[in-house]
Amino acid sequence: MNKHVLLNNIDHKDLKIITARSAEYGDNQWFSVTFPAEFRSLQAHYPIFFHKDQTTGQFFAVALHGFQHKENLFLNADGWQSSYIPLTLRRQPFLIGLQTVHEDGLELKQRVIHIDMNSPRISSTQGEPLFHPYGGNTQYLDDIGDMLETIHYGLIDGQTFIDALIEHELLESFSLDITLDNGQQHQMIGFYTINEDILAELPPEALAQLHRKGYLQAIYMTLASQSRVRKLLDLKNARQ
Repeated sequence: MNKHVLLNNIDHKDLKIITARSAEYGDNQWFSVTFPAEFRSLQAHYPIFFHKDQTTGQFFAVALHGFQHKENLFLNADGWQSSYIPLTLRRQPFLIGLQTVHEDGLELKQRVIHIDMNSPRISSTQGEPLFHPYGGNTQYLDDIGDMLETIHYGLIDGQTFIDALIEHELLESFSLDITLDNGQQHQMIGFYTINEDILAELPPEALAQLHRKGYLQAIYMTLASQSRVRKLLDLKNARQ
């Protein structure tokens, strides 16, 4: 069970974070949530699709690492075998929390860094320190703060991107049927992609609107990334 607490340089002055990548540290995720600002970095390594939360009905963009639950085909005994790790996994065990502050008689919500104290990445003996001996942030912690800000605004923009895709009816469901070299068959369901036929028929004003927001580029990066399914299949076959 997660235990999220506000990070501070008194209670957590001796904490260190293990940054190695393995299943024991929670990296055995078969996809990670992403957003348009990250697509350029992701698309050379992972297929990008869309997933629908069955509870809320909310769509979100995902980078695919495997074909089934708890399968990350980029993990092996030497760590994560890709030069880019998606931000929503790289940020662990940190997350953004909200803290109420009072300023000039007004009650404001301020973003702060929380940490999951039950994360296996937390250590007192190994890993990256969070604070200097006299209390200041280390460069590692400053970088985490920047990363969390990128994720925060990226997910907000990501929702606007999804809304635009829905407005133009560009999302379509699909199932991915794969057959491994040993004859085993797998089917992935519950994912969505861009309907290229509808995209091709969009009027110029709709395309211009998507382009102004940077979403037309994100759409084409999504489509281009899907050639990386072949890479995933090669990694899967290599493990059979």
